[in-house]
Amino acid sequence: MSDRPDMPGQSAADENLRDDRPEYEHEDRQPVFNLPGILTATVLVLTGIYLADAYLLSDVWREWLLVHFAFTPLRYVYPLSEQAYEWLWTPVTYSLMHGSMQHLLFNGLWLIAFGAPVVRRIGAARYVAFWVLSAAAAAFFHAALNWGEPTVLIGASGVISALMAAACRFAFPRHGGYDRNYGHLYPRQTIVGSLGNRTVAVFVALWFAGNIFIAIGMPLIDAGSDTIAWDAHIGGFLFGYFLFGWFDRVR
Repeated sequence: MSDRPDMPGQSAADENLRDDRPEYEHEDRQPVFNLPGILTATVLVLTGIYLADAYLLSDVWREWLLVHFAFTPLRYVYPLSEQAYEWLWTPVTYSLMHGSMQHLLFNGLWLIAFGAPVVRRIGAARYVAFWVLSAAAAAFFHAALNWGEPTVLIGASGVISALMAAACRFAFPRHGGYDRNYGHLYPRQTIVGSLGNRTVAVFVALWFAGNIFIAIGMPLIDAGSDTIAWDAHIGGFLFGYFLFGWFDRVR
């Protein structure tokens, strides 16, 4: 696909053959790292929290941070009225924490790659709402499959999975590829129609296959000492794919 707008004098037949490509105001492509401000702020917050946790806090305070801000299904086995309010915010705050530098870097790269077109499309306020709700969806999908277990869930992977799924609804042109810079200008595809795009279908199939391999104990990447929460990934992805229309400003 060319980045140039259609030239004057184009025939009606040519006009009818046009696909869903957007009209660009200029020919220059955006710089690779020209990120939306809210996305840059997100990366800085995630990095700052990790660095403080890893290098500034004592072991006692690190344990306190996990108890009060990480997510665990065990918390919801007991009556909420008999607890403090951690049950209320931990389904979101866990997504701001990471267990290792490798964990943070891996999530940060995927966040930049797939978060950029989503933020450009829905704006900062809806992005924050999307983050909060997709984090909760990922957490409770994990809890549903591990009910009452003392597992500890941290990391933004569930939210990033939701952003990947949201991008599948609009940022993959029909002629192929993934447009990180201008993908936000394409029309939103239907839930079924998106899978008619071969690139999206292959991407989704490989994504689910990778998480299935992780679920049966065959991780495709070295997670170090971190356990990969494949179920939270799936919960986030399903939320982003099926419910992205709630957040989309573009009809």
